[in-house]
Amino acid sequence: MNVFVTGHQGYIGVHLVELLQAAGHSVTGCDLNLFEGCEWEPVARPEREIVKDVREISAEDLRGHDAVCHLAAISNDPMGDLNPELTLSINRDASIQIAKRAKEAGVPRYLFSGSCSVYGKGEKLDLQETDPLNPLTAYAQSKIETEEAVSKLADDDFSPAYLRNATAYGHSPMLRIDLVVNNLLGSALSYGEIRIKSDGSPWRPLVHCRDIAHAFVAFCNAPREVIHNQAVNIGGDSENYQVKDVGDMVQKLIPSATVAYTGEVGEDPRNYRVNFAKLSELLPEFKLEYTLARGMEELHAKMVEHGFSQQDFEGDQFVRLRTLTKRLEKLDLCEQAS
Repeated sequence: MNVFVTGHQGYIGVHLVELLQAAGHSVTGCDLNLFEGCEWEPVARPEREIVKDVREISAEDLRGHDAVCHLAAISNDPMGDLNPELTLSINRDASIQIAKRAKEAGVPRYLFSGSCSVYGKGEKLDLQETDPLNPLTAYAQSKIETEEAVSKLADDDFSPAYLRNATAYGHSPMLRIDLVVNNLLGSALSYGEIRIKSDGSPWRPLVHCRDIAHAFVAFCNAPREVIHNQAVNIGGDSENYQVKDVGDMVQKLIPSATVAYTGEVGEDPRNYRVNFAKLSELLPEFKLEYTLARGMEELHAKMVEHGFSQQDFEGDQFVRLRTLTKRLEKLDLCEQAS
């Protein structure tokens, strides 16, 4: 199978390239390289790479592929809020356009990287795919509107599916620490303090970034009729945690660290515990490789191995918002000077 992956140099994308190749697939990667130089370990390279803004992907770029795995996006709520219009342009408009281009090019399968953040402030716990959506950010809204628009393109020849991923965490060659689990571990190593910015009560479904990549491979391999035009929560029922529970688990790994509730963000309105029964029903052979405990142990060991420090925690390399802000500023300056 020939697979086209957008965002192949991202936190999840580098895992996906490796796993697709291990499964015998050929990969074309498309990335703008905005985060070039942020890797902390060598990354897998696809057979073919295109350096291009996803808004400029053409039908010709996609022709000859059997599936598109669309990961590229302004990748979380704070980054989305930095420029809501840019977020909608990339996360919604480009995602819809790529689906249209894929259909035009005869690509039969389109897999969209969605998010459980679409549930926002959940009206109840154990949210299923059919429950009401309550987006609180531009990022979450972009994911919902993409699902709605792309679903209208589905037909006998074009089969989309929408992977609503739980909150990612864990080790990647393209490490990020702007994610709750990774951030708390980094804080403990950097300051000896596990800094929880809310009161710790909100629920979050958590999934290892490599397990998200495994899910994409499983969706590439799944029979068409099983996943056709389906939105599916990606994670595990046992992997729902309150933020304070994550803090306690970090403290078990680093007993010298203390837990501090800073309260700097006040009450966090995002509170959702998610049900993953549909994933098990559709793809019973798919199993998560990681529990939160195992993933945290691995990441902690990697951080210690790399000598992760306060300088790393406060720097740009592992925080996408800082890197993106500076590089967008540089691009603006270059355009003004030309």
